[in-house]
Amino acid sequence: MPAKTILTLLFLISLGVMVIVYVQALPQRVSANTPGAMTEILVAAAALPSGTLLRPKDVNWQPTGNPQPGQILRSSDAVGIANAGLDQQARAEIYGAALRTGVATGEPFRRNGIVKPGDRDFLQVVLSPGARAIAIPVATGGASTGLLSPGDRVDVILTQTFKNDLPLARRSVSETVVQSLRVLAVDPADAKATGAGSSFGRTVTLEVTPEQAEKVNVAAELGKLSLTLRSIITAGAGVASFLPASASTASVRPTWAGDVSPALGDSARPDKAITAERLTVEIIRGSKSATVKPQ
Repeated sequence: MPAKTILTLLFLISLGVMVIVYVQALPQRVSANTPGAMTEILVAAAALPSGTLLRPKDVNWQPTGNPQPGQILRSSDAVGIANAGLDQQARAEIYGAALRTGVATGEPFRRNGIVKPGDRDFLQVVLSPGARAIAIPVATGGASTGLLSPGDRVDVILTQTFKNDLPLARRSVSETVVQSLRVLAVDPADAKATGAGSSFGRTVTLEVTPEQAEKVNVAAELGKLSLTLRSIITAGAGVASFLPASASTASVRPTWAGDVSPALGDSARPDKAITAERLTVEIIRGSKSATVKPQ
């Protein structure tokens, strides 16, 4: 048999094998890309009322074979695979968003049922009845460096520095002006605002009463504001809630520079010898003089 014929037969056989393998693999590929196959949807981990700011603990993945339009799906590539990037990308759609309406435990989230910071009606949805929203610039450091998330509770701390003739121990003071405010939104740090010589890093939107809003506005005019994150307590059935301000174990009082650094107070005290010399009084009567120390 001529060599040319043999090569032609081998080519046709190879081509036939490739076609058979492709046809057998085709149904599997179609099945893997079908939305109902190995698809998970994001559902509520517990019953959540309207206005809730969604956090990682509020959501779970749930397998489904029939996803509906508007639901938040996790790519089939992320199911059963330790792919944190894909998982985080899907969850990021709702973190920090607020619920327009309440959801029951295990109920899927829908994109039209949530509103994100920056949306026109975000504050209208998330604010409690009678509450207000106030945006404040916070000093770099502490909770303002990225520890905060929407839904957290914080205290507002005012720090002032006095440039006058006060003793060193009284030239700086820090005090808590408002407690247990709910964080509504945290704006990304502005590169221009956080440049050299700047003391502000982020703008944080807080939920306040009208009276608290007035206190925060005055505090912002007096000095630098910073935020401290409050802890949470666990109630029945594993439900977490924030410790209210009234439950503080100790009264909040101003902290002066001398309270933090006793050395400042010591440096302001005059030496005993100098003090004794300054308290000496010389009395002159005619040609006679006398030195006395006031009692």
